[in-house]
Amino acid sequence: MGDRPAPARRRAGWGVALLALVLAGCGASIPESRSQQVNDGDPQFGEQALIDYGCVSCHHIPGVPGADAYVGPPLDRFGLRSYIAGSLTNTQPHLVRWIMSPQAVEPGTAMPDLQVSRQDALNMSAYLLGLE
Repeated sequence: MGDRPAPARRRAGWGVALLALVLAGCGASIPESRSQQVNDGDPQFGEQALIDYGCVSCHHIPGVPGADAYVGPPLDRFGLRSYIAGSLTNTQPHLVRWIMSPQAVEPGTAMPDLQVSRQDALNMSAYLLGLE
């Protein structure tokens, strides 16, 4: 930069400073973890609901007794996933929708409609979104 005129050096300095501010601001836009985005439901009841509705017969679910099947996808680290069923963003409202009516979200999916109540779906979602 030594051979540039003084105004060009100042503009370059301002550009570097502006870039530093923009990059520093990027940290504020990092999304919080999915478990922090859970607004409703109780993960302890969710664990039991996953057993009661038979989710354990198709899925591997960490921390849930008997959930060692691999018919459906494993649900480990579910809270870190970006999508549910390849089309819904991984948020609690979308997960509740998927749990309650998977066939409405993705007709023909292997995931059966188990007539899960809204409260049980909230509890299940609280458990699954906490898996990070």
